[in-house]
Amino acid sequence: MNLKSLLLSSDEKTVRVLRRVLGDLEIAVEHCSAPDDVIRRITRHRYEAIIVDCSDSQNAGDVLRAAKAAPVNKRALSVALVESAVGLKGGFDMGAHFVLHKPLAVEKAKSSFRAVRALMKRERRLQLRVPVQIPVECVGAARYQAKTLDLCEGGMAIQFKGRKAKESMLRFVLTLPGIDQQLELWGEMAWEGNSDQVGVRFKNLSEDQRNTLRNWLNSQLPEHEPDDPPVACRLTELSLRACYLTTSAPFPLSTRVILSIRTNETEVRASGIVRITHPEFGMGVEFLQATPEQQDQARRLIEALRSIGESPELHVSPDGLEVSTGPESSVEGRLIPSPAGVDDALVSLFREQSQLPVDAFLEQMQQQRQPQESR
Repeated sequence: MNLKSLLLSSDEKTVRVLRRVLGDLEIAVEHCSAPDDVIRRITRHRYEAIIVDCSDSQNAGDVLRAAKAAPVNKRALSVALVESAVGLKGGFDMGAHFVLHKPLAVEKAKSSFRAVRALMKRERRLQLRVPVQIPVECVGAARYQAKTLDLCEGGMAIQFKGRKAKESMLRFVLTLPGIDQQLELWGEMAWEGNSDQVGVRFKNLSEDQRNTLRNWLNSQLPEHEPDDPPVACRLTELSLRACYLTTSAPFPLSTRVILSIRTNETEVRASGIVRITHPEFGMGVEFLQATPEQQDQARRLIEALRSIGESPELHVSPDGLEVSTGPESSVEGRLIPSPAGVDDALVSLFREQSQLPVDAFLEQMQQQRQPQESR
């Protein structure tokens, strides 16, 4: 099953480079030179990535906003191609998840798009829906009965029997066919369909729950596409809530990631989210610690990293895009705010200095480190 991208550009050299790069990565390219044509396609066809040449910033911004507004492509990965005068900040301000500088060089572009492709594959698998009708109990202030209409790794569509729940967050109890194990999953209402049908987005699944759901879905899909290998990264900065990793293939902003390291034949894993990204150089990741399980995973990963010594290597895999639907969604596409009350100097640096060029950001990170080293 081929990945599909939609490219807006009137620059022949850029189009030629991207056709070569994306072709080598087995990503199909539909090319348009007119913004109206792109917007029309965005509303009718699904793409894993929308790539926009920002030589005309007004048209580029219109296309990126249209992609986020189109139901079929609101989770598509958006990539902005910018001139040096626009810079990374300009691309992120337009709402892009990832920004690359023009002119594009083949090898550098291929390195960047490898990480993009891994996320595209992961996002597509998250959204592959298996039609299935099984009873589900919905528990909130009251109990509601429903049945599933379809199920995917990121959520499900359900139809209520009788009373329809009014709560936005519920606990869902169901048993998958062929599995002798009851699942209790938390989820939030993501959309409402006709009458008694709603869409549910799963929240804070445990690793066991995610693996059970993933394995069952893989057994139902006619074609199982393997994930890309994880990206090797070097740790350069570590705090109790975040880390900075250098790599030539960083993941886009708001990517949920799984960080792993092997010590004494044991693999230690933790979840995180990319808060700041510097194409071709590195990324800042905040550890997810919303649940006791995530907190324990982060603690064990930090302990493992500190025990290894200087600049240990981690492997990082994408786990999907974090899409916030509330009023505190991404700030002009740059990053999703951390939970209120978080007091961590590295997280604050990610939040407050995301607009800096990479050299200036690294200098700020170095200055932040020096007072700690002098203690």
